[in-house]
Amino acid sequence: MNKPLVVIFTAIGLDAVGISLIFPILPKLIEDVTQSVNVAPTIGILAALYAAMQFVFAPVLGALSDRLGRRPVLLISLAGAAVNYAMMAVAPSLWLLLLGRAIAGLTSANISVATAYITDITPEDRRAKRFGLFNAMFGAGFILGPVLGGILGDYWVRLPFIAAALLNAGNLLLALFVLPESRQPSRERIDFTALNPLPPLQWALSTKALTPVVLLFFVLSGTGEVYGTCWALWGNDVFGWNGLWIGLSLGTFGVCQSLAQAFLPGPAVKLLGERGAVLAGLVGACAALVAMAFTTRGWVVFVIMPIVALAGVGTPALQSLATRLVADDRQGQFQGVLASAMSLASVVGPLIFSTLYFLVRPAWPGAIWLSAVAVNLIAVPLVLGLRFTAERSIAKPKPLS
Repeated sequence: MNKPLVVIFTAIGLDAVGISLIFPILPKLIEDVTQSVNVAPTIGILAALYAAMQFVFAPVLGALSDRLGRRPVLLISLAGAAVNYAMMAVAPSLWLLLLGRAIAGLTSANISVATAYITDITPEDRRAKRFGLFNAMFGAGFILGPVLGGILGDYWVRLPFIAAALLNAGNLLLALFVLPESRQPSRERIDFTALNPLPPLQWALSTKALTPVVLLFFVLSGTGEVYGTCWALWGNDVFGWNGLWIGLSLGTFGVCQSLAQAFLPGPAVKLLGERGAVLAGLVGACAALVAMAFTTRGWVVFVIMPIVALAGVGTPALQSLATRLVADDRQGQFQGVLASAMSLASVVGPLIFSTLYFLVRPAWPGAIWLSAVAVNLIAVPLVLGLRFTAERSIAKPKPLS
């Protein structure tokens, strides 16, 4: 693997660390700051705010990277992430935590830039494999993040943020000295009206071949939010888990997810085709969610983790397809659109699932997982309606107005 890919994959892994290290400690952190035990709605608000900032700034950073180059945008976002986590380590009030998560969401919008960078330096026939590694690194971040957050948070609830600040500062230095530019910056003037996240999303949804892919990313991303929103609350309510066990369980999920996405997408697509790979992932996810809903023993969760990880097998196939649907000079913008769709789902998902958990918690906390099954079922007709033979004739859409 060449040095630029190492830097990009490390940045993605650290993005995942930043997202996930807060999961085991978030209930305790909010209880300490707000002096309240009813923290589920606040967890949903924090998660939604983080995702809202991603939604707004993912297409902005993607479009800026098309004009200015990928490298400077990545460097600025990495610097912002390091500053953000340092600030959250000392935030004494809820509004400062909200501000910190907003900045974190802004800087994590660099995922669209990282995806465009990989597209720049990777031939089409190797993109599915590298996107699989991309997702595997994101999963690896979910190994380190929750375990780090759980272990350090049991000593001091602010300590995980200090660790995240140091890790992001280290990656900033690595990128500064190692990462080259992947494409020639455009000489065109930046049209700031085009940086509005809504018109690019409207463009994608108005293009018949792109709409099902964007909607599918939206639905699957929305379902995925149930884990980060409800896992710590559910683990504590049902099994009495502390921060360490919550971190270990999420870390185990990250291990399974990384292995599945590193080694299974290629064989799965070859054996089942793209459509079959996505459907297989949905079946695996639903089976695992049903088991989680009814179990009362913590060890069962660890046993079914490999089945949960199957949900991500079809994602690299979808990402590879998406890169073939637009021209090269639109890759940053379209990847920003996809990131915006997922971020928009990540705004809606936490608010819905945190509210549902608040409602079902007194009678049956595990019912939250059945709600995720219901959302997954919405994706089935979208998958069945997808056309996986993209024509290059749609690769050059009309310019955005």
